[in-house]
Amino acid sequence: MITVVIPTVGRPSLRDTVAAVGPDVPVVVVDDRRAAGASGVLESLPAHVRVVRSGGRGPAAARNAGWRAVHTPWVVFLDDDVVPGPGWAEAVRTDLAGLPGDVAGSQGRIVVPLPRGRPPTDAERHTAGLEDALWVTADMAYRRRVLESLGGFDERFPGAYREDSDLALRALRAGHRLVRGERVTEHPVRADGFWSSVRFQRGNADDVLMRRLHGPGWRAVAGDGPGRLRRHAVTTAAGLAAALLAGAARSRRAPLVLAGVAGAAWAMLTAEFAWRRVAPGPRTPEEVLRMAVTSVLIPPVACAHRLRGELRR
Repeated sequence: MITVVIPTVGRPSLRDTVAAVGPDVPVVVVDDRRAAGASGVLESLPAHVRVVRSGGRGPAAARNAGWRAVHTPWVVFLDDDVVPGPGWAEAVRTDLAGLPGDVAGSQGRIVVPLPRGRPPTDAERHTAGLEDALWVTADMAYRRRVLESLGGFDERFPGAYREDSDLALRALRAGHRLVRGERVTEHPVRADGFWSSVRFQRGNADDVLMRRLHGPGWRAVAGDGPGRLRRHAVTTAAGLAAALLAGAARSRRAPLVLAGVAGAAWAMLTAEFAWRRVAPGPRTPEEVLRMAVTSVLIPPVACAHRLRGELRR
C-alpha cells in the first residue's frame, strides 16, 4: 500500500530514520550526492532498503527519483533527520486507510523536542516552527497518481525550501484535499552552526518563484507568515544611505547630519531586529553574540538573495 521515500546526502541520522520506520514497510533511499562513493551510512542500510541515485540535483529531484521508482498507491516522504514515533508504520496505514478519493495527501504530526529548563535558542525556535507548518515533507504522504498527474516536485526549487509548499498548492488548485493524520514524527534540532540563520536567507530567491507560480497571496494559502523582507529592505537602504552620505560628507557634497540620521535609522532597525531574536531566547553570551552579528548581516543578505531570484526569474 505504501512506500517510504527518503532523500539523503548520507547524514548519519539516516540510520535512526530507517530504523524507526521498521522492516515491515518498503523504503527507497535516494542518494543525492553529486559523486557516488562509499559513505559508510548508505552501505550499512538494512537489506529491505533500496537505494537509487539522483545525481546531486537537490531534494525536489531526489524525491521525484524516489516516487518514480515505486508503484504503490501511496508514497510517504520523510526527511533523513527525523525519527518516526513508536508504531509509526501501523499509524500511517491507519491514517491512509479509507481516505476519500479527493484527498491527495496526509501530513504526519511533527514534534520538535526542545530543551527543558531554559528558553529555546533562535535556531531551536526556527526548527520548532515545523510543528505548525503545513504540508512539510518531513512526514508527508501523497497518492502516487496525484504525483504523476502534477508532475511531482518542481525541480526549479534547488534546496529543501518551498518545494513542498509548491506541490501542496498545486494539489489544492487541482481540486484535491490535504489532511493531517494522527501519526507522530519527531524532528530533532540540528546543530547547524553559527551562520545558519544567514544561510537560510537563500530561501528569499525561492519566494520569487512561489509568487510567480501562485500569485501574491501564496503565503496565506500556504499558512506562512508575512516575512520581514520589507523591513530588511528598509534596514539595508538606511545602511547604504549612511555609507554613501558619509562619503559625500567627507568630500563636502552633503551635510554630515544626513549621514548621521541614516546611520541612526539603520542602528535602531538593526537593534530592534536583534532584540526580537534575543528576547525570547536563553540570552547566554554566545547566543547574544550570534544574534548581534547575524542580525547585522541578515537584512542585506536577504535582499541580495531576493534580487538574485528576481533576476533569475
